[in-house]
Parts: sequence; structure tokens; C-alpha cells
Amino acid sequence: MSINDKGREASARSVQIPASGISLPGDLAIPAGAGGVVLFAHGSGSSRNSPRNKFVARTIQASGIATLLFDLLSPAEDREDAVDGHLRFDIDLLATRLANAARWINEQPETRHLGVGCFGASTGGAAALVAAAELGPLVQAVVSRGGRPDLAGDALPRVSSPTLLIVGERDHHVLQLNRAAYAQLRCQKRLVLVPGATHLFEEPGALEEVAALATEWFGRNLRPR
Repeated sequence: MSINDKGREASARSVQIPASGISLPGDLAIPAGAGGVVLFAHGSGSSRNSPRNKFVARTIQASGIATLLFDLLSPAEDREDAVDGHLRFDIDLLATRLANAARWINEQPETRHLGVGCFGASTGGAAALVAAAELGPLVQAVVSRGGRPDLAGDALPRVSSPTLLIVGERDHHVLQLNRAAYAQLRCQKRLVLVPGATHLFEEPGALEEVAALATEWFGRNLRPR
């Protein structure tokens, strides 16, 4: 057990998620009375230990929503990717891993009643959208932080989950890509610029704004099944 910032008790444990013959390590935290769970898809070259995603996860947990942070690549794949970086941009692979995790969550006795949301950062944003398009109603909401939704390609018009795109105001190239992807989405959607923020949201208060926006979006859209 752990206590989050608002004093809500959360059950936290390490898990192993099966994915096409390999196991992906993850950290599952479930606050008491949770009605939803958010799966995190980290960005290129990152892992479940991303300090930015862990910060957002703690804020989401404090609102009473469970979180699953897990590695999209196995340790062996991660070592391979460190050499040439080709796997971190394999959106189909990353989306398949995220979809596997969502199905796994849907099968576990302690989480199968929870509404599922996806939070993606960088290339993880594209993976979250492709997975949402594949899984349909199973994914109730998507949030992308400084993501690359453009890499979701022809999956964008097939996304039915309410989708929030969060981009730093000064992240000019990624903002342009998000606006183009936003135009292709046919679901309930919103594009929000964080004032003064660059790609990594390192400016004072920027990541707190991201966490608040994501928490509000998931709180509005996630419902127990």
C-alpha cells in the first residue's frame, strides 16, 4: 500500500504483461474505489521509469484513477534499440504492445471492471491512438502529451475514443504536426497549448498543467464497466 498526495490509499505492485512470447515489466497502482485505469505509453528512448510520466501518474492516482506504467520493449529489445533507435519508431509494434496491455487489464479480476484510458508521450502518443482505433469501445479516452499523432497515419479517422492533444506553445514543429493530425480525428477531441512550454514541458508549472489537464479529461470520460 502507498498513500498518494490527497491521502487516498493505493494498492501498488509490479506486474508482468505477456506480449507475443515475451513479458513486459510494469507498475500497477490502484487507488481505493477506482473506476478507471490509465495505461501509459512512454516516448521514444524512454521507459516506465520516465520521471515525467510518473509525475502525471501520481496526479491521476490522487484523483482516484488507477495507473499502469509499463515498458513497451523487452530488456533485450531495449538494448537493441539503444544501438540504432529503430524500434522506438515502430508504431505498429508499440501499439500492439499497448493493446496487449489493455486486454490484459481487461482480464485481471482486480481491474476488469475499470474503464480504460491511454496516455501517450512522444511516439507513445501515436501508439495510443493506433491502439484505440484497434480496440474501439474498450478504450474510453486518450491523452497525448507532446505526442506524434501524425505517426498514427490512417488510424486517426478510426479513433472513436475522446482524445485530448496537449502540446507546448513553443514546441512549434510538433504543434504543426498535432494540428494536422487533429484535423483528421473524427471523435470528440480537443487540442490544448500549454503557454510558454517547449517539447519536454520543463518550464515552471508546465508539467503540472499537463497533469491537471490529463486528470480532468480521464475523470470526465472514464467509467466503470
